[in-house]
Amino acid sequence: MNTAREAQHYSLILLGKFFEHLHVDVIVKLLYDITCQLHWSCLKWGSLKPYMTHTTFAISIFHAFSHQWPCQIVYHLWKTLGYGLSDSEGAEQLWHSFSCLIAYRQIAG
Repeated sequence: MNTAREAQHYSLILLGKFFEHLHVDVIVKLLYDITCQLHWSCLKWGSLKPYMTHTTFAISIFHAFSHQWPCQIVYHLWKTLGYGLSDSEGAEQLWHSFSCLIAYRQIAG
């Protein structure tokens, strides 16, 4: 991989396969740390073109402040329709709720 476009190839292929398994009316909210680059690549090169009308792109709160100011304005989670005032940590909270089901093995030497 020599260019950013090639590095995004895996994300685009994964999303394409994901969309193949969804009904055409499903709205997808894509939360990704470099979604600004991915979104612009999709617009520029026509990747995921059939799915772009029902896909929104946003950057999680944690990653938003490391982006340039224009990216923060366009892709900030709180400024993107449909996300509300989420902090995008829902998945981490879900995994934490499952932690009681995991048997921890601590071996001290």
